[in-house]
Amino acid sequence: MASTEARQLSPHVVVLGGERGGKYPDGSSLLVVGSEEALIVDPSLSVAAATEPPRVDRVVNSHCHEDHVAGNHRFRDVPWHFHALDLPGIRSLDGMMAIYGFDAATDAAFRRVVVDDFHWTARPDAVAYGDDDVFDLGGVRVRAIHAPGHTRGHCVLAIEPDGVLYLGDIDLSSFGPYYGDAWSSLDDFTRTLARVREIDARWYATFHHVGIIEGRTAFLARLDRFAAVIDDRERRLLAFLDVPRTLDEIAIHRFVYRPGDPVAYADAVERRSMSQHLARLARQGRVREAEPARWLATT
Repeated sequence: MASTEARQLSPHVVVLGGERGGKYPDGSSLLVVGSEEALIVDPSLSVAAATEPPRVDRVVNSHCHEDHVAGNHRFRDVPWHFHALDLPGIRSLDGMMAIYGFDAATDAAFRRVVVDDFHWTARPDAVAYGDDDVFDLGGVRVRAIHAPGHTRGHCVLAIEPDGVLYLGDIDLSSFGPYYGDAWSSLDDFTRTLARVREIDARWYATFHHVGIIEGRTAFLARLDRFAAVIDDRERRLLAFLDVPRTLDEIAIHRFVYRPGDPVAYADAVERRSMSQHLARLARQGRVREAEPARWLATT
């Protein structure tokens, strides 16, 4: 029996729901079926565990992160497609680890997790796609829209004419945007949120947590709450910088994860995320380097 719960969302789109509502490390994949071809988007751990995964002609990944490629290995005989900027992550394990940018000890441990727990498999012949490229399946088209920030190549996918927009890891959760890897960008994520706001659809689908949202009004409300987390992190950071602080002190204080959360790579994510906030606030004149490597709020 398959581990996924299938939901027919539209004439051509089936949502393959992951365990625990798609909470990490699982997620909800999309199956898009046309008259000539079928494809699966972001095969999850639940797809990896399925007794009989769906028959497809290609795999399309919104980006290259461990949880989004966990089921790719079940489809070894069909092409795998990634945005060109994320392609190095599936062509070699070194390329995959470069996306995260961990220190040596964390890198060594997470390599094992990526391979053993998420079934990461090298695919040197993976195929690149770009912004506005279209997969025509016969009666239904899947259009890639470059939406970087989470990774360099992260994309959302519009399924036409079904009116479905797959958001990947713009997951609209209370956690907020994740831009804590070496290949992440706060500035790109901010621009991406503005771009996806302009995309009209009937259905909005996330890989994690929220799952399916019906209607633009509900989507915009979720998107606004999601984006507001960025401003909240900066507000809390500025309050913390009432006296000069180092980046190490900022990372230990925790602005992305809750203090005490047992996340092995939390310090690395905090440093990467908050260094981007510091750089942006410095450009805006809202923080300054009061002394070498110690930051102070100016407002």
